[in-house]
Amino acid sequence: QVQLVESGGGLVQPGGSLRLSCAASGITFIRYHMSWYRQAPGKERELVASITNSGGDTNYADSVKGRFTISRDDAKNTVFLQMDSLKPEDTAVYYCKARLRMGTLFYWGQGTQVTVSS
Repeated sequence: QVQLVESGGGLVQPGGSLRLSCAASGITFIRYHMSWYRQAPGKERELVASITNSGGDTNYADSVKGRFTISRDDAKNTVFLQMDSLKPEDTAVYYCKARLRMGTLFYWGQGTQVTVSS
């Protein structure tokens, strides 16, 4: 059974930092590109950051470039999202997604809430 379990969300003040984790099980992790998406109330889900299965290439939404960093630890089957200089507009539910490098198979995590507020 495939599981993607996010953790690390919470309430943080503007300018603060959080580190999200997504632990994968039931998949051959190194065969999957990994991404973080977010969805704010009343808005569509949007791509925040992605990393290739090899870890050699990353991509970021313009709104988070220079503030967020995606990384992966293949030994722990885990992908991370380091979020610095957080802004109120970063408030959303953050989701982890695993997409098979060859093909169209993908899986979603259940999401973790991030709230940036003073």
